[in-house]
Amino acid sequence: MKKYLVLFLLSSFVGIAQNLNEYKYAILPSKFAFSKEENAHNLNTLSKMYLQKYGFETYFHNEAAPDEFILSYCNKIFVDVTENSTIFITKLKITIKDCKGNILATSEQGTSKEKEYRVAYNEALRMAFDNFSILKTHQFQNSQKSLGMIGEPLQKEIAQGQIAEKKYNVIATETGYNLITVASDYKLFQLFKTTSKDIYLAKRDSISGVLLKKDSNWFFEYYEGNVLKSELINITF
Repeated sequence: MKKYLVLFLLSSFVGIAQNLNEYKYAILPSKFAFSKEENAHNLNTLSKMYLQKYGFETYFHNEAAPDEFILSYCNKIFVDVTENSTIFITKLKITIKDCKGNILATSEQGTSKEKEYRVAYNEALRMAFDNFSILKTHQFQNSQKSLGMIGEPLQKEIAQGQIAEKKYNVIATETGYNLITVASDYKLFQLFKTTSKDIYLAKRDSISGVLLKKDSNWFFEYYEGNVLKSELINITF
């Protein structure tokens, strides 16, 4: 019985490790939910250093990144750190998810009994990363996830593009543009510049996504549940 259990655990480990090998990039929040400020106690920077050490090209969610990273939502892992501390023990755990919110791997809990917060948080986080065996075995291998750009291998997930009949006035702002429907003064889109002139971070009401240029057309692409949507937008800059 023990033999079969060991084989099952080993095969599970190999399967998860192989899944992580499909990813070249990792994305981190600049502020964890349990922190009061960005990079509190240097935890976010420390997490980034560990992920880079284990072979992931890593960016914070608000950091400039290359086109390949921005263009595809599913070519990266999403890494978070959560806290479950008590009065006397600091406890941190690392969770890795894919673009659909599925948990790919979770670390063992890192702990510290140090009284000074900065020392305790750093010690607990280091323990969690140091003992995260699956993460430590990461070796990037090209796959559909790593090579896929929005609108190419991911087309099976993309709903049919809807040609937008609306036309927009383009109003320049300090950070990008506002798109306003010609028929009214309603501000429909907010666009924010990236390092590429053909890619903008985009927000329409409560929906966030990207506006990107393919050939001579602009597309607004975003997720609705687990389905990637692509809409043709009739604008000219």
